[in-house]
Amino acid sequence: MSPIRSILAVVLLAAFVVPPGPAVAAAEVTPGPVCDHQPLANTTAPAGAVAIDAAVPGDLYHKSQESPPGTTFWLPAGTHLLATDPFGQVIPKDGDVYLGAPGAVLDGQGINRAAFTQQAKDVVIRGLTIQNFVAPQDQGVVNHDSGEHWIIENTTVQNNKGAGIMAGARQEVRHSCLRNNGQYGMNAYRSDSTITALIIEGNEISGNNTDDWETRSPGCGCSGGVKFWVVDKADVRGNWIHHNHGAGLWADTDNNDFLIENNLIEDNDAEALFYEISYNLVFRDNVLRRNSLVAGKRRADRGDNFPVASVYLSESGGEPRVPARTHLIDIYDNTFEDNWSGITAWENADRFCNSPANTSINTCTKLVADRTQCSAPGIASPPLYDDCRWKTQLVEVHDNTFRFDPAVAGCTNGVCGKMALLSNWGTYPSWSPYQGKIVQDAITRDQGNYWFSNSYYGPWKFVAGDTSRILTADEWQSIPWYQDNCATFDDVMPRC
Repeated sequence: MSPIRSILAVVLLAAFVVPPGPAVAAAEVTPGPVCDHQPLANTTAPAGAVAIDAAVPGDLYHKSQESPPGTTFWLPAGTHLLATDPFGQVIPKDGDVYLGAPGAVLDGQGINRAAFTQQAKDVVIRGLTIQNFVAPQDQGVVNHDSGEHWIIENTTVQNNKGAGIMAGARQEVRHSCLRNNGQYGMNAYRSDSTITALIIEGNEISGNNTDDWETRSPGCGCSGGVKFWVVDKADVRGNWIHHNHGAGLWADTDNNDFLIENNLIEDNDAEALFYEISYNLVFRDNVLRRNSLVAGKRRADRGDNFPVASVYLSESGGEPRVPARTHLIDIYDNTFEDNWSGITAWENADRFCNSPANTSINTCTKLVADRTQCSAPGIASPPLYDDCRWKTQLVEVHDNTFRFDPAVAGCTNGVCGKMALLSNWGTYPSWSPYQGKIVQDAITRDQGNYWFSNSYYGPWKFVAGDTSRILTADEWQSIPWYQDNCATFDDVMPRC
């Protein structure tokens, strides 16, 4: 072993001592069917509850208006309707509880835009089916205005336009079915960026983006099973996330401190997880199957050789200066089976605060308060030189199992089955201090990105630096890349 490899081995062995993951108090939840498998609960009205008459359109609205905060409302089996105008809706008060008996449906008739609106706190919704509402693009049906600490349990939100659910701070969504909504199953967005401490646990999230928003509005970044925007701390565990027409989970723009564990994520048209210009993530104990097959084939058919992945890290990394339960992007103990490709860690050299290439307009990193500071001449020197970039850094990918059969993935021409760590050649704007191969060198050699101790089965290829450099496993492990120390390939003894 060369002196350089010996030094590297010591560094990588040290990496085995991984900082502990976030403490999790909740019991492990096993992902599986939730849609059409809700518990038979709330069969009779609880003592003191206000009963809603399904035969009276608007009865739920009127009784919500007439009752004091903290009232429990019980909806018996049947189809409950609101007023026959777009703004027929329910306006909860703080602490209101809405319980649906088995077969209780709140139906928007293809007329009402939203079901539950405004910003009451501590609202609980259990046991309802909420369907056929027509929220506009980027708006939602349940918790339309992102009220704080809503609890949505054992509820089905389906066949709506827009997002099935909007998120507010400390929102909990458990054992619910979010399926076949026009844009998102859930849209975690507030204009004031105050969403924190989300819990998304034990749900089935499937078939969303039925309106195919990425085709209707190319480049909008406005689709998926769940979309997160500037969320600080989210726990996503024990969910079955499948057959969404886009990404299963998409965290876009200054998200931080995510724990994504014990999920089954499969058959999504695009990525299982797209983590974009965001920070500090633990992704562990998940099973990912057959993701990105549609998006990968579509891109390959255009002659584009970018390594479309099942987990895509785009300008995202660990950042110790941003408080979180980890200072890494730590991806471990996951199983990947027959996805279009594995993991792509990418950093666009031209995308930084105040650059025309930053598609998240008017945003900046969490390290710079005023994006206009990121301009010449100041950006050419520390601290702005470093802090104006969302860096793909401190990424550790270890102890995962990657299985790949090109025939199952529907890819026999060698354009799939890739693992990638890369950037582009920096070109613009003219005042950019990141032109040329500066970022390519940084992401591959200087930013603490390491694969190690993974197990591979199948004809995997590796991409380093740029899309044109395709490596064998031996090259991936050798100078100058030094990746996947102690990995096994088709059960061949690891090289450590």
